[in-house]
Amino acid sequence: MTTPGPEERAGEAFTESAAEAVQTAVMAYRLVMAIADAVRRHQQRRQRGKEDALPTAEEAVNEISADVERLLPSDISGALMAEADWPQLAQQLLALRKAGVDLDQVLPRVGEIAANVRDQVAAKAEEGPTDQWVRAVRETLPAGPVREAILTSPAWLEMAATMARLEERGVNVREVLAAAHNEVLSVDQTVAKGLGAAAEPVMSRDAQLSYGPLTTGLDLPRDLDLSDRERALTQLAISPQENQRYIRWAREAMLGNVREAELLVTSRQWPLLARRMAQMETDGEPVRERLARLAEDTFWQAGPDSQLATRLVQAASDALCRPASEAPGESRVTVNTAAARATSPSVGPTKAAKAAAPAEAGTAPHRQAAPAPKSGRTR
Repeated sequence: MTTPGPEERAGEAFTESAAEAVQTAVMAYRLVMAIADAVRRHQQRRQRGKEDALPTAEEAVNEISADVERLLPSDISGALMAEADWPQLAQQLLALRKAGVDLDQVLPRVGEIAANVRDQVAAKAEEGPTDQWVRAVRETLPAGPVREAILTSPAWLEMAATMARLEERGVNVREVLAAAHNEVLSVDQTVAKGLGAAAEPVMSRDAQLSYGPLTTGLDLPRDLDLSDRERALTQLAISPQENQRYIRWAREAMLGNVREAELLVTSRQWPLLARRMAQMETDGEPVRERLARLAEDTFWQAGPDSQLATRLVQAASDALCRPASEAPGESRVTVNTAAARATSPSVGPTKAAKAAAPAEAGTAPHRQAAPAPKSGRTR
């Protein structure tokens, strides 16, 4: 027997994690249906003094199976009906129907709960061993040289392991990071001065051009470099696992538009969209539901083909940021006067950088203007 290669082992691990996610979803389904069955029994005892007898297992399986296949996600219904206790679960469902419960209304909602559990478990399985600490650094420290230095350090894995050990001992790691930030920033500035470099990073053209609807409320490093995707993702504190997850979600949202989806996820501005999705996840916002608007609001289709990637980025930003009560528009992009001045030929680059420079070192103006995060975390 030959030893499986790396690709085979990775495929097996993916299959196992996907199966675990579905089985966890089935557990969630069981819990919800057990609660529903308990409520049915309790109500019948209160009203009649006794419970209705369950239908036979054979009757329940014959009558309910087709409805379960029709109303639940296929992977969850398949796993559910393959379980040894499926006849008992079918009896519960048929008893609910006979008690007057509309399964066409209830089962899809229960299926949504189970699917959400499945997706959460799958997302957790995709995370690397240090992903939670990438998030902690992103959510605690402002964009800038200190955050980038931490995430690109050769000692990052060791630092993440130390954070994990501190947390296990009851230490609030975020407080430690926040308290250390200003001291470490002064070290960065002192060393930079000693080397004859500017203490603060120069306002890059990417940072100037990014100001506007695409980045409102996000913290951008002043030396943002979108020409180097790997570095841009690090500057924005997006881990490789998070980036792959967001790419997959974008492709799923544009199912049937393969070329357009690839244009979106390979666009120069993609790291900014990924940063938006990461912020929304932190705030508990429904990222995938918002992205689904790309298939519904297709104003990005109209216009020159040469500008399609730009329109897709704008549409994705609109889909993520637009409140549910607002209708989509032809284009929601507005002129940002600071960026316009910064790129105007009548304004020198030095003056433009000063005009757009944030008050806080290493932090974009978006951080001063943005509302407090919903998660309640403080920096």
